[in-house]
Order: sequence, then C-alpha cells, then structure tokens
Amino acid sequence: MESQDLHSFSWYAARVKKHLPAEAFQPVPIRLLGGFAYVLVVITGFLLIGLLELYPIVNIAIALVIGMSFAAMGFLGHEILHGTVVRKAWIRNVLGAVFFWPLSTGPRLWRKWHNLTHHVHTQDEENDPDAWPTLQKLAKSPALQWVYRLPFPIRAFFGFLSLSLTFSLHSLHMFFVYIKDFKKETRTTVWLQMLLPWATWLGLLAIMGPVKWFFAFLLPLLIGNFIVMAYISTNHRLNPLVPVNDPLANSLTVTVPRWVDFLHFNFSYHTEHHLFPGMSSKYYPLVKARIKEMWPERYHEMPMAKAMIALYKTPRVYFDNTGLIDPKDGKLYGSLGHGLDPDRPSYDKIDVDKALVQEERRKEG
Repeated sequence: MESQDLHSFSWYAARVKKHLPAEAFQPVPIRLLGGFAYVLVVITGFLLIGLLELYPIVNIAIALVIGMSFAAMGFLGHEILHGTVVRKAWIRNVLGAVFFWPLSTGPRLWRKWHNLTHHVHTQDEENDPDAWPTLQKLAKSPALQWVYRLPFPIRAFFGFLSLSLTFSLHSLHMFFVYIKDFKKETRTTVWLQMLLPWATWLGLLAIMGPVKWFFAFLLPLLIGNFIVMAYISTNHRLNPLVPVNDPLANSLTVTVPRWVDFLHFNFSYHTEHHLFPGMSSKYYPLVKARIKEMWPERYHEMPMAKAMIALYKTPRVYFDNTGLIDPKDGKLYGSLGHGLDPDRPSYDKIDVDKALVQEERRKEG
C-alpha cells in the first residue's frame, strides 16, 4: 500500500463514528466489577500460598490463576488510563495504578509512553517507542548485531521465551527513557509510582520467604508477562512501518474464543482500539463490524495462534519499512498487506550489505 493510500486514524474514526450509538462514547464504570474480582482472586491466591503448606503442583496451579489475573488486571488498567471506565483524572490515575500494580507500571508513565507517544506515532520508525528496529538502526547497534548473528531458530526460540520478561523489562526501559520529559514537580510522583509496586513485591518476599514468593509473585509475573506480550507482540509486529498513522495498515486484530475476550476485556480488538482509544472495548465488536463492511480489503485479523506462529517464523528487523529481514542470511519476508502469507511465510534472498547501501541512498534521496 503506497503512502497516498494511507489514512489517519481520525479519517477512519470520522466515517465510522456516525454509525455507532451515542452510548458507545460514554465511560463504562461497571467494568470495575471484573477488575475487583481479579483483585480478590489475587489476594486469595496469596493467602493460600502464604498460609498453607501445599503440594508444589497445587501452588503451580494457583500461580497460573494469579498470573492470568495479573494480565487481566493490566488489560483493565490499560482501558482505565484511556479514560473509558471513569473520566475524573485523579480516580482514573488511582485505579490505573491499582490495576497496573502487579506489572509495576505507573499510570503517569503509561499515559506518556502509551497514550501520548505510541498511539500518536504507531509504527513510525523514529517515534514509536514500541516499534522494532530497521536494518539501518541494527547496523548502528553492536548489541543488536551480536544478537542477530545467532542462527534464526535459536533467536526465535529465545525470543518466544523472552515474552515472559519483556513487558516488565520494556516498562523499566521506558521509565528511564521518559523520566526526563516530566516536569520537575511531577518526577517524584513518577518515581514513586515505579518504586512502590516493587517495594510491595520485595516486602512480600520478606514476609513469605523465597519459595512461597516464587509461587505467589515471580511465577505469576512471568505468566502475566507472557499473556500480555502474546497480545502486544501480535498488535503490530507483523505489520509494516508506515509514514501515516493508519490503523488498518499498522495494526492487527487477533481472534480468540468469546470467553477469553470476556476475561481479557476485549483486548484482542486492537485495530478497533487504535481507531477509538477513548472508547470502551465493550463496544469494539460494533466497530469491527462496521470496518469490515466499509474497508474489508484493508482490515487485518487472524486467530491468535496463527499470528503467534507467523511471528515465530519471521524476523523482527524492518527493511524498506514493508519487509521483515533476517540480517544473518538475507532472507526478506513481506509484512501484512505487503506479501506476507501468515500460513506459509515465504522469502526472497538478498545481499544485506548492498541492500543496506541502497536503503540509505533511498532515505537520503
């Protein structure tokens, strides 16, 4: 798709909005009932692990439930901080902090990183903090070059495993990227919002001891990270980098069973979210139906499992914005809308050094 064929999210939103009911643009505070149910589940899990001497297999089962609750709380925290559950700023921030507490991400940081930067510059190679690197950026990073010298199957395997750590590590990285951008009078708050959750979890370690803490917090955190990143990884990483913030080009909606959507607050509807980030995800099925009616050829969706497999089979470095290239052996894959078949990803072989020179000339010209 050429840049002249791309449209901003506001262009799409203006055309879809008139077909949606007025209540779709109102906050939905009843979503908090599900969130507080997850809080009770987490507290119950902590008490069971902390107070009882259970078999390890039972602790693992409880850890799985806690981890799934951590992820779901993060999904609701994301929704709250977009203002779709409550409008009043201080309540929004308090509730956002509560539901992001397990993932140790502060509400002010999240709004700066996610709402004000990622959403505004989605899949922009320079300005999106969540976009994957281009071949040019890779050439300037010795650390990334070392990683990409590893054989692709090894990289893919460990990349898949790293999903259990990625959100927490990326959140910490974003803290140090953006802390300097906050006004001096608010930096203390941002620091506290980062430190207090970790102080809570380290306090829990002191109370429970390392073994029980592993089952109550560390293992659930890894599980929660993996679930959250399974969605986030499929949101954009098969899509091209784009010069225009076009959600139908740069975003992917995945499909999951309805009961999973219920438990995860419709987090799977990601293209819809980028059209209407200020709308409760409760109404995203209506948005999806309208998009598929108006622009079926532009819309990208696929089952979660298929998207994850496609991610596993393709590299994560961009070439010419629309291709995904493996720098080690010069295998160039397409992206969604640019020749990628998720069922059978195919590639062309190119000379990476020559391609890098050509790409630099293209950008300079």
